Amino acid sequence: LQIIVTILNVNDNSPVFKQTNFTEVIPEDTKVNATIVTREDLSASDADLDIIYYELTTIVPGTEGYFAIKGVNSPEIYLQKALDYEKFKLTTLVLYARDRPVGSSDTTNTATATINIFIEQADTKPPWFLPCTFINTDNSICISSPYTGRVNISEMSTEPLILEPGPIYAIDPDYTLNEKIVYSIVGGDMDKVFSVDADTGNLTMNKAATAPDSYLLQVMATQVNNIQKYAIVNVDIKVINKSAYPPYFESRIYNGTVLAGLAPRSFVFQAGHPSSPLMITAADDDFPDV
Repeated sequence: LQIIVTILNVNDNSPVFKQTNFTEVIPEDTKVNATIVTREDLSASDADLDIIYYELTTIVPGTEGYFAIKGVNSPEIYLQKALDYEKFKLTTLVLYARDRPVGSSDTTNTATATINIFIEQADTKPPWFLPCTFINTDNSICISSPYTGRVNISEMSTEPLILEPGPIYAIDPDYTLNEKIVYSIVGGDMDKVFSVDADTGNLTMNKAATAPDSYLLQVMATQVNNIQKYAIVNVDIKVINKSAYPPYFESRIYNGTVLAGLAPRSFVFQAGHPSSPLMITAADDDFPDV
């Protein structure tokens, strides 16, 4: 008597990952569609020889949608949209491996692998001159105002010029990199009256200005490691006549009278002269004819 015995495979084994915890460090400027973790590293095996179905989830709020897998049967993780270090610096993904499709009524065995991804800041932004004002909600673009200053005609200052709203200063907004910045004048100084210190940004004079004109300088801040990362700001220097005398009030005391109940912006009159508005005057001996 010949007896044939057929052994039926029972789904009694769970999928197994070769590794259940991954840590990946990727630069902020990683290209969209680039592979983050390969299929070979993430593929699970199943002793029952079942087809494995994969699902990727993100467990850190606010970081959804950046990473995905190639397909339900392909666990390769790739970058789905551009990263921004200012928005988040790390996230955690969980990869599920099942031996039945999601939603199947059959008994399903599941394995999980955790992928921790750390974002490394990249050199993506040009320098910013300070102070500057952010023009967008994520603080990625900062616009600086012009610097202004004054010099006396026919007089050369030996000290760095005092500017408003402050000295010329730029930073690398990729602050974890903080690349070195150098300064140069790239326009507005045909007579070579001014110099800027490459390292400090201090603006000094090479010679006296001989004409009562203004100089609109263009000063450039450039990253040493990448000359394509630069910013330019205007520096408006006015040439004025030297002031030898301070202004002064023409009287030490002014007396006025006002009636109770007057409306705002009503005149105050001179004490003793109720028909003459009170006038406070000042003079400057640098301008005797004014």
